[in-house]
Amino acid sequence: MQELFAWLSARHLVGITLFHIGLALVVATATYTAMVVGLRFVTGRLRHIASRTTTPMDDVLVNVLDSTNRWLLLVTAILIGIEVAELGPLWTSRLGQFWFVAIALQLGLWITRGIKVGVRNYELRHHGNTTQLSASGTLLTWFLRTVLWAVVLLAVLSNLGVNITAFVASLGVGGIAVALAVQNILGDLFASLAIVVDKPFEVGDFISSNAGVGTVEYVGLKTTRIRALSGEQIVVSNTDLLKQPVKNFRRMQERRIVFNFGVTYGTSPDDAAAIPDIVKRLVEADAGLRFDRAHFLKFGDSSLDFEVVYFVLSPAYNLYMDAQQRLNLGLMRELAARGIEFAFPTRTIHLVQDDAASLSGASSRDVAPPQAPPAQARAAA
Repeated sequence: MQELFAWLSARHLVGITLFHIGLALVVATATYTAMVVGLRFVTGRLRHIASRTTTPMDDVLVNVLDSTNRWLLLVTAILIGIEVAELGPLWTSRLGQFWFVAIALQLGLWITRGIKVGVRNYELRHHGNTTQLSASGTLLTWFLRTVLWAVVLLAVLSNLGVNITAFVASLGVGGIAVALAVQNILGDLFASLAIVVDKPFEVGDFISSNAGVGTVEYVGLKTTRIRALSGEQIVVSNTDLLKQPVKNFRRMQERRIVFNFGVTYGTSPDDAAAIPDIVKRLVEADAGLRFDRAHFLKFGDSSLDFEVVYFVLSPAYNLYMDAQQRLNLGLMRELAARGIEFAFPTRTIHLVQDDAASLSGASSRDVAPPQAPPAQARAAA
């Protein structure tokens, strides 16, 4: 055995003894095997724990560990073997740079997977579907990953001794030029990002804006597509859509309804005073409504006007229309039973005849005597 060690120590390869090379390979192999087995064990345990819990952090950690690159593990094991074997100053001087590159790349992979899984879980938690990520979530993921890998690349180049000052400056100047050239597109991109982060509306929401009224079908990188009530698809840029007020009807908890009606002027004061109580009783009899107020509002041009305010406890428009119909029919029956008539636009015209005495008041000189017809005048002559 001693002779084998002496022979290995006496033989060199690229300036390194075979003994140290063999030691480095043995240590690297053992380290790589230990890391792979340990990673598989830890991932399996975490996956088992995640299947029994509802917290998303377990799933995120499992997905992040699954993104561990085996080649980077091998490089890490080789670096550990070189550290243990002490292959000489030539290798030792470069180990720090190799360590930094390997760690930076693996951290980049882990963070990339964490971004993707985090955005996916966020979409599932807030939207309840997986299609949203293909639109707005993709933009957010792409933006974060681009920033991440730009930082990793610059850090690696700086660690390797590359002067990145001019590179960063050129990137800045080039970025400004590109931004000025495509400022409209970038405006829509950032507007899409604002929609993702601020969530004024989501896919499936029923909204109203100056562009139209309809259901949001798709939120893209540049445009948002709305399916109108009449069937056509409305395509509007994200920037223009965010510049105007947007009404989101899906987030309505309940619907406030104000409606008016009028009865004829022949209605007695007692009957008019009873009408608000009639309306209140009809509204409170409907379990889907909540009464607010009913008042004799004003004296209209051709009617006694009443105003009623109530709430529909569901935001669904069809339910509101059904409730309003029931209320209208009930109001017709109640008022008909009391002999109260609904008013419609009418106008009463009073005709006043002139007094006969006023006609005789004119003087006789103001009345010209009748003239004879021309034929009679010729006969007299």
